[in-house]
Amino acid sequence: MAYILPVNAQILSNAIFLEQPQDLQAELVIATAISAAVGSILMGIWANYPIALAPGMGINAFFAFAVVGQMGLPWPVALSAVLLEGIVFVLLTLTGVRSLIVRMIPLSLKVAIAAGVGLFIAYIGLGNAGIIIADAATKTKLTTFHTWPPILAALGILLTAFLCAKEVRGAIFWGVMITAFAAWLVGAAPWPTGFLQWPQWPSHLFGQALVGFRELQPQQVGSFLLVTLVLLFTDIFDTVGTLSAVGVQAGLLNQQGHFPRALGAFMADAVGTIVGALFGTSTVVTYIESAAGIAVGGRTGLTALMVGGLFLLSLLFLPITTAIPSFATAPALVLVGVFMARSLPEIPWSDLTEAIPAFLVMLVMPLSYSISEGLGVGFISYPIVKLAAGKGREVHPALWGLAVIFVAHYFWR
Repeated sequence: MAYILPVNAQILSNAIFLEQPQDLQAELVIATAISAAVGSILMGIWANYPIALAPGMGINAFFAFAVVGQMGLPWPVALSAVLLEGIVFVLLTLTGVRSLIVRMIPLSLKVAIAAGVGLFIAYIGLGNAGIIIADAATKTKLTTFHTWPPILAALGILLTAFLCAKEVRGAIFWGVMITAFAAWLVGAAPWPTGFLQWPQWPSHLFGQALVGFRELQPQQVGSFLLVTLVLLFTDIFDTVGTLSAVGVQAGLLNQQGHFPRALGAFMADAVGTIVGALFGTSTVVTYIESAAGIAVGGRTGLTALMVGGLFLLSLLFLPITTAIPSFATAPALVLVGVFMARSLPEIPWSDLTEAIPAFLVMLVMPLSYSISEGLGVGFISYPIVKLAAGKGREVHPALWGLAVIFVAHYFWR
């Protein structure tokens, strides 16, 4: 999971602008480490599960490029949406409404959303590395590889793919670090200024989520609520999917197929998100990389406590983390995209009423450079296609409500 430290900071730096980018980078790394540590430690204490948490991939891209970049919400306001989503998650977990939300979204759309986010963040990685560049005739094209960043990023992707295929532990992390070291070696990026450094308090970021509520303008309320809703749904689905996957692997489910301490697990996720928002990062989620710890014997919360402790320890190595160039994170973004698309066979492609909306979700997300646009297209097309095929009864009533909300959003924005 260590790759999230430089990767999350690189992605969120596209949304938050300060006069001193290097200080900003360090503060974002600190916020990432603290939120991951708090979420993981709470998971170990409250749920006693070997499952770790950190700011989620995909959601951070949605925060930076869609919410702040396209919708134009100031980053403190966007952080307020993350904070509000975490609070609502707590309330939904305590009241049991969470299970209703999970049931109303069909499996095909859940899978398509995960895969679409994977394609989107892989596209971001290729773009940041200069491997994919703009073109007036074809919109985008492959670069000519005449400079170090795209060359090193491409080699890093191949190296990381090789390490993953060989099942090397920490393959994504090593892919990022080796690419960064090569960049320092050839002069494509400056060397780290040191090795160890006592971390500073993230004064520019801490508490901005509270400031954002005061800065929210009347004309931004609709977008703010929509963003909060999208963050909430994404967080819930991500958590449910990850818990199910690692729960089966670790034998954590009871005879009824449920988590005996699910309340503690969801509360750890929600509180981790609240803490992360206060420190200045996007939504905290459970990590599928927890499967690595389970594979080598992790069965209790001690595993999660260890991960949390190591994230806190990583704060001492800020000079190295902040010196990693953005193109060196491309291997992580591309390979995580691969992992997020692995569940695509679960979509019933022979049923066009399921396949068409799912395909549109995956297609629109990277092409529109927006997760929310892909969600909107999916939530609108699914009930319409089902109704056209005479299968309108298969659509949950609440999904019709979501479709109306997104139609209204597109009409009045």
